[in-house]
Amino acid sequence: MERFNTCELRDKEVINLCDGSKLGCPTDFEFNSCDGRISALIIAGQCGFLGLGRSKDIIIPWCKIECIGEDTILVRLPSNEFIIPDDDKKRHKRSFW
Repeated sequence: MERFNTCELRDKEVINLCDGSKLGCPTDFEFNSCDGRISALIIAGQCGFLGLGRSKDIIIPWCKIECIGEDTILVRLPSNEFIIPDDDKKRHKRSFW
């Protein structure tokens, strides 16, 4: 089993195997407080024109990662089911794993 630190993971582009889309690079991580392991990758939403508006963050559960390569992280996310609106992030408990 290969090990990565969070800095190394932030430099890898995330690609969705379901449609071939480039999702971006991880900007944050969720950790399991019981065992200290990463439970999800977070890709920040893009800012709109002149920094106004913002698209939704993408939350990728660790179980959706298929492969971590030298330059990319391959994930399988059908129909963007793990996108959470910015308004709901603070109130939303992510209980989908």
